[in-house]
Amino acid sequence: MIADWLAAWPSVIAAAAVLFAPGLAIGACLRLRGLALWALAPAASVVVLSVLAIVLGAAGIAWSPLSAGIGCVILIAVAFALGRLLPADLRLASASPARGWLLPTALAVGAVLGGIRVLLYIGAPDAISQTNDAVFHLNALRWIAESGSASSFDVSQVTGSRVFYPAAWHAVSSLTIMLSGSAIPVGVNAVSLITAVVVWSLGITWLTHRAAGSVAAAAAAAVLSPALIAFPMLMLEWGVLYPNLLSVALLPAAAGLVVAAPDWVADGARSGRPVAAAVLVTALLAGALGAVAFAQPATLLAWLVIAVSFFTWWALRFALRRPARRRMVFASVAAVWAIAIALWLLLSRQTTGSHWPPFEGKLAVLADVLLNGQVMLPFAIGVSALMALGLVRAVMHPPLRWLATGWLVFSGLYIIAASIGQPLLRRWLVGAWYADPYRLAALAPTVVIPLAAIGLVWAIEWIVSRTRARGGANTARDGAKPPAAPPAGWIGAAASAVIVAIGLVAAPVVMMPKVVENDWDDESRYASGPDSWLSTDERALLERLDDLVPADARVIANPSTGSGFGYVLSGREVYPRTWSHPRTSEWRTIMESLRDAGTDPAVCDALAAYGSPEYVLDFGVGEATPGRFLVPGMTDFEGQPGFELIAQEGDASLWRLTACG
Repeated sequence: MIADWLAAWPSVIAAAAVLFAPGLAIGACLRLRGLALWALAPAASVVVLSVLAIVLGAAGIAWSPLSAGIGCVILIAVAFALGRLLPADLRLASASPARGWLLPTALAVGAVLGGIRVLLYIGAPDAISQTNDAVFHLNALRWIAESGSASSFDVSQVTGSRVFYPAAWHAVSSLTIMLSGSAIPVGVNAVSLITAVVVWSLGITWLTHRAAGSVAAAAAAAVLSPALIAFPMLMLEWGVLYPNLLSVALLPAAAGLVVAAPDWVADGARSGRPVAAAVLVTALLAGALGAVAFAQPATLLAWLVIAVSFFTWWALRFALRRPARRRMVFASVAAVWAIAIALWLLLSRQTTGSHWPPFEGKLAVLADVLLNGQVMLPFAIGVSALMALGLVRAVMHPPLRWLATGWLVFSGLYIIAASIGQPLLRRWLVGAWYADPYRLAALAPTVVIPLAAIGLVWAIEWIVSRTRARGGANTARDGAKPPAAPPAGWIGAAASAVIVAIGLVAAPVVMMPKVVENDWDDESRYASGPDSWLSTDERALLERLDDLVPADARVIANPSTGSGFGYVLSGREVYPRTWSHPRTSEWRTIMESLRDAGTDPAVCDALAAYGSPEYVLDFGVGEATPGRFLVPGMTDFEGQPGFELIAQEGDASLWRLTACG
């Protein structure tokens, strides 16, 4: 596996370049530096590429590294010009933490520990997630390469639809694949690796630094970033939810902008440039929110929770300092809450509502959020203990109370999804996430990791101060100089590394829990074998289709097998291109009676509704897991009149349909 990933280095480098290069250039032009620049760069890259994909699609210009690169150069030039227009004395003094080796070292350790878990779960770099949503996402990337459009207004055409579909992940992944020249699965896994390990770690580190004002806490957060399975691992296991992985990975950076905004505007005011600072912060925030929205809009509501919590507590502290402005402050808070509620209701209406039923009792779900064991994940005892310390510290320290409030709200949303069946609550509070406990569980680390880091540093500083006080008392009696205490940041980073390493050793790969079935996966959903959804035989046959089937031919298949990956693996029209069956009477006839096409004229009439396909794949009867069906009519063609065997790989076979003449 290690050798395979080393051979895939062009894809990993390409993914890092696509996610960081445009944003780093734009951020540098706008005078961002240090950790702020690196944390916000992926958001800038994602929003730029998403907008460029729409513009190029509308203009009829093919999506490619060349066209996207030219667009990025133009936008970087615009950012450079705007940066030159900014007052020379405008400085965002709080943009970067103190220099030194602590943060880079902590980020490197966190990346290594997180990378180990991600690579162990994915396995080979060309592995394909054996999940329903992977069929759509990977087929969409093949469609982008062939159609030349990665626009959010066009991507849904891969399944014959024409609706707006937020396609930031698809724009990023398609460019990665084109730049590296890799196979689609390899490029997808490279983007997942960089998103889960680098984008997330930088964002949560910067958010923690903005919240705590402490490099030590930021370093602890960097190392703790891969400590919880709920994110980023869960989004690589469940679904697979690639867009959610990207949007939640961008969430900490977008939240960090809210926390940084008052300080940055105050810095501008001290240099006599408050308006310029406010405009710059607003532009950065708009870009970050645009990136989150183009990846997965529901995550905007998670950002709203953090933003409203922070603004409310900040405004209350401001009102205490400025009693004369209390009326204005309270009016502002009321207005923000009204806007937030309206946005919440609006975004909630954009989905089909609550799909998932409650699955757990109220006491059990309370233990889940306190011990970070959502959706039946193993309890994270060490991180949860640090989180509890962080919550105590946040409640005691007014500038951090918004963080405790955010934790309460995220916990409450998960509790509603997991254990409360009231339809109105589920529709309007968690309907934006389809009341899916997995999606809601993935939000928790955004606040849990900063709380744990703050709690750890608080405990270390208390221990160091007590030790120093005792040592000072003893040396005062002896007349000796007290020994210097190790810096809290290095101690915190080391302690965090120990906690995460213990978790990796104890459970290097945690298989995905299935809450509805009260069961767990037996192996990684990326593992392929004789009995997996996309078996090794099926994949081998699909990869041969371009040699077996004419380019203009249509192949029909049962999507409750691995046949849905036929288009991405071969470029041939394997229908359906999604994991779900068409809901038509004609397709029902095909599902029930295709093998009888030689004797039942109704089958040929039904096939005519789908272009009278000349080929059919036999990958077995299918399966009855959620979203899939047992389809006995689309298998066992041997000996049936009207079917001619073309090729076979083990139990997987390709047949020519001759029954309909």
